[in-house]
Amino acid sequence: MGLRTSMPTRRHFLQASTVAGLAASALAAQNQPEKKVSPNDRIRVALIGAGGMGSADSESSQQVPGVELVAVSDIYQGRLTRAKERWGNQLFTTRDYREVLARKDIDAVLIATPDHWHAQISIDAMNAGKDVYCEKPMVQRVQDGMAVVEAQRNTSRIMQVGSQRVSSIVYKKAQELLQAGAIGELNMVEAWWDRNSAIGAWEYSIPPDATPENIDWDRFLGSAPKVPFEPVRLFRWRNYRDYGTGVAGDLFVHLFSGMHFVTGAHGPTRVFASGGLRFWKDGRDVPDVFLGLYDYPATDRHKAFNLALRVNFVSGAGETSGFRFVGSEGILSINGGVTLAKTPRETEPGYTIETFPKALQEEYLADYHKKYPPQRPNADSMRPQQEEKFLPPPHYSDHLDHHRNFIAAVRSRQQPVEDPVFGLRAAGPALLSNLSYFEQRVCNWDPETMTLNS
Repeated sequence: MGLRTSMPTRRHFLQASTVAGLAASALAAQNQPEKKVSPNDRIRVALIGAGGMGSADSESSQQVPGVELVAVSDIYQGRLTRAKERWGNQLFTTRDYREVLARKDIDAVLIATPDHWHAQISIDAMNAGKDVYCEKPMVQRVQDGMAVVEAQRNTSRIMQVGSQRVSSIVYKKAQELLQAGAIGELNMVEAWWDRNSAIGAWEYSIPPDATPENIDWDRFLGSAPKVPFEPVRLFRWRNYRDYGTGVAGDLFVHLFSGMHFVTGAHGPTRVFASGGLRFWKDGRDVPDVFLGLYDYPATDRHKAFNLALRVNFVSGAGETSGFRFVGSEGILSINGGVTLAKTPRETEPGYTIETFPKALQEEYLADYHKKYPPQRPNADSMRPQQEEKFLPPPHYSDHLDHHRNFIAAVRSRQQPVEDPVFGLRAAGPALLSNLSYFEQRVCNWDPETMTLNS
């Protein structure tokens, strides 16, 4: 799986064989046939929130051997009808998620509601004895995060947050390379996710039968401000601060999750965000261009570094996304696969003495050449520029791997990597980016205690 521009080395072949093994194992695991699972080992799951993401979660979950979808809850009747069309009339369906939690035959729930319901339903589910897979961000408000963390600790339930990069073999490879010192000392990370389409900017379709009879409007609003029935607020909820978390909660949190997994970082201490509503002026109250700057202090896991994030929903070049981990000896990029690029350091610093008097130039050069004797070029002095690429197998799905890891945790009772603490450390700086933007201030965050300092 490894390709490079310079001559291959034994180290390269070892790296290539390692990633090839990882990729082959991942692909084999995803393509394995349904194993026979004893009735006592079957995991019965329910979906709460059957929109696009929730439906994708259900599809991935049911690809894991031994998983059975038994119930679906949504406040729009059309999605309950569609759920039975997709997954069978045997499904129990309801508009009230509490009826799902009351069922004794359900082991775990997949929560894919609007963001403002994440914390409450997660806590209710764990208190009801259910394991939880909750879509990102884990909470809509930073101050709600510790309640979710404490609910998990008090109940000892399994909870995994749905940012699939932490289960990706691509990000695992980046983590291994970084830990091995492949780019020297990390000093900066850049990440972006740009789009240029209506659907990419959350202008989702509104069904023609979106009527008060088919939608439990009060249940959708929940703790949000009470407003008259307006279906656009439900079907395009990401556009509204009352229910969603904007660019930061939808996309920045993915970038934080992936970066924290690769680096081992717990979070920044300082957050600043900027942006604006430049193009998609469709009634939304969140920006469509968003940028963030973050200071990560030195810890026992990494040196100090800076993070820059960008999302642009008006990118004329179309959708692109990626990471650049910049170090003293090279750059590690993630964009579908992993690329490691290195340029050899200079063997001498050079000089700028043209403005010195001639006598001083001669004196300077004599001293310089003592320190750096002139070398006649030869074959041994030619140093290669390196670029290595590590690619996952075709059709690899980190989303499927993330659900595999969740079900494995449910069976083993071992908490997954993206537990509520990891989830809050990713959501915290993302949500503080919104606070910084809307209040026009710098936010100070304590990533260890997961609290806002100012």
